[in-house]
Amino acid sequence: MRELYPSLDNVHLSDAWLTIGVFDGVHRGHQEIIHQLTAGAHASGAPAVVLTFNPHPALVLAGRDIRCLTTPEERADILFRLGVDAVISMEFTRQLAEHSAEDFMADLKHHLGLKQLLTGHDFALGRNRAGNLDRLTQLGQELSYQVRTLAPVKFDNAIISSTLIRQTVAEGAVRLAAEKLGRYYSMTGPVIPGDARGRTIGIPTANIEFPACKAVPLNGVYACWASLEGKKIRAVVNIGLRPTFTTPTEQVLPRVEAHLLDFAADLYGQTLTLEFVERLRAEQKFTSVEALVAQIHNDINTAQGILANP
Repeated sequence: MRELYPSLDNVHLSDAWLTIGVFDGVHRGHQEIIHQLTAGAHASGAPAVVLTFNPHPALVLAGRDIRCLTTPEERADILFRLGVDAVISMEFTRQLAEHSAEDFMADLKHHLGLKQLLTGHDFALGRNRAGNLDRLTQLGQELSYQVRTLAPVKFDNAIISSTLIRQTVAEGAVRLAAEKLGRYYSMTGPVIPGDARGRTIGIPTANIEFPACKAVPLNGVYACWASLEGKKIRAVVNIGLRPTFTTPTEQVLPRVEAHLLDFAADLYGQTLTLEFVERLRAEQKFTSVEALVAQIHNDINTAQGILANP
């Protein structure tokens, strides 16, 4: 059973084990909750269910510009690979935020036959976050479900959080982000036409288009794994404004350009996933095209060493 639902409307389950949250990035802290959820649910013959939200509540309630680590589709895919049976990706609205904890939990009991609710240490839901752990436990006694609270997972004595990982990605520290995520930070999108300038200097690149909601690493050059139809290919990726070729007035949005090593096929229209392994250097403006090409070859040599083992 692997079902992705856009709301509770068509969900009719029995004795479900459930966890609730945004789960952006599905990082190592989230994964500990999911492991406990799936192990307990499957041992008792029950479905393991994750209820998540899109867009991010902070965007809706506070107007914050949240660039997420995962799209809803990426999030669901990771959760399914961790053994979750059903993902409910609910649209988060101001109207939903006004639901009381009592009404929301009653709906979950009705649609899921809720038996176990697993939460993080600081979890709360409902209007004004009134559904804290104490209140949810009280409601569990009324609605016949149990609440289990899990301790946070730490890295370098700090609690792992999506907020901190988003900041880490924005700073270009992709290796540190990977340690907190439990996997490389990745971006997936179609290859779109560019200006073909890379081909004129003997270093062809694929321009990748990504959803506007995705977190983009700090401008610079990265060693990456590119995944195409299940095959991993070493790559050097530039994120930025290409200052050697453009003027400040032309520099609008950063581009993501990947040079795939030992690969020559046409990629236009295909979907490419980039896994960010390590930042090599900042983006810089060169005095000549020859100097740029020489630096790119240095970047390729460095990336080959980093990516020597898949």
